[in-house]
Amino acid sequence: MNKTLLIIQREYFSRVKKKSFLLMTFLVPLLFIGMYALVVYIFIEGDNNQKKIQVLDQSGIFESKLKDQKNLDFTSIKGPYEEAKKEMLKSKSDFLLYIPADYEKSKNIEIIAEKKPGLNFLSDIEKQMEDILLDQRLIKAGIDTAIINQARPNLNINARQITEEGEKDASVGASFIIGFIAAFLIYISLFIYGTQVMRGVIEEKTTRIIEVIVSSVKPFQLMLGKILGIGMVGLTQFLLWIILSAGLTAIAGTLLINNDETKAKVEQMGKQRVAMASSESGENNMVLDFSKAASTIDFPYILGTFLFYFLGGYLIYSALFAAVGSAVDNETETQQFMLPITLPLIFTFIIGMNFIVNNPDSPLSFWLSMVPFTSPIAMMIRIPFGVPAWELAISMVLLVAGFIFTTWVAARIYRVGILMYGKKTSYKELAKWFMYKE
Repeated sequence: MNKTLLIIQREYFSRVKKKSFLLMTFLVPLLFIGMYALVVYIFIEGDNNQKKIQVLDQSGIFESKLKDQKNLDFTSIKGPYEEAKKEMLKSKSDFLLYIPADYEKSKNIEIIAEKKPGLNFLSDIEKQMEDILLDQRLIKAGIDTAIINQARPNLNINARQITEEGEKDASVGASFIIGFIAAFLIYISLFIYGTQVMRGVIEEKTTRIIEVIVSSVKPFQLMLGKILGIGMVGLTQFLLWIILSAGLTAIAGTLLINNDETKAKVEQMGKQRVAMASSESGENNMVLDFSKAASTIDFPYILGTFLFYFLGGYLIYSALFAAVGSAVDNETETQQFMLPITLPLIFTFIIGMNFIVNNPDSPLSFWLSMVPFTSPIAMMIRIPFGVPAWELAISMVLLVAGFIFTTWVAARIYRVGILMYGKKTSYKELAKWFMYKE
């Protein structure tokens, strides 16, 4: 045990003292805050690039009815289609909106430009034209559009969850964001720190340092010490990231709140968003109510389960990475063994972001959160939506059992592989190493 502790200590301090560790530990939160500030700035300022659009309406329905917006400037023109295209290029207009007289039959409305338009740009124009057509058809049918606009409902469904403590708010949007962030961090960290274990084993093997080390330490102790040491490095870095990010976010938020100009812009945007809520998607409402939604998340609970599944997933996959590192002589030979190891992670992350978030209580979601190789990602996506205590307990027990079994399998390969040189390794060879007796 003392030898394992010495290896853990060596692996931990040799890495945390590196300049690269210190640089990434402090740089990542700053990059995160910078990205957050940029998103807030874009959200507040929006797209200030006004697009000039010449409208050639041969149907006469939309002429002078398209309204200018913050980034849209409509100008009606007359004349033949071909002349209008030439005029657009001469006048330096960005776009030409062409509406033929028989557009209802041909279903052909065109927007011409030198560059491809954006999706939101097209969506804004389509929305205006649809509203104009709707009003026209209602008027033809003898229906007062003013009455319809006044009677148009504006619904906002608030999710509520019944618990043993009573009812409480349940924000689906916030649950999705928290689940995605937690799953993504685990997904990335398993690759980063697992690869560090593998590279460390390959380096010691190729430099023949391993031959000196195993003369005084058992292979299992060496592998376990390396895994736990690098795992502690990752855990230290994550905790520092969380602390620094929370501190910097609080400081940045305080500065933004105290800025009168920014506050005024946010309040103005909030009023505009509320006024447009009836015609906008749920995504905008989610942005508006995010601060309220965040209060529905039990962050200490999320953080505690995140640390457990991060460590559990790391220990399982780093043991497999260590076995791969011991079986090869250089990194180029690891590719044939990496895909079977990383495939469960990739599969679960893709399924999680497309299926589990929409069906957190489905049988597939349940079983993915039970299997040790997929539970770190699947369970972290499900937890913000609410997971029964018995499911969480079974998942954690299976994860611990999976780590013990995986470590035992990896250790049997590791004890032979670290002393093998110059031989092309195959899956058949790994099976032989596993069956060797002590």
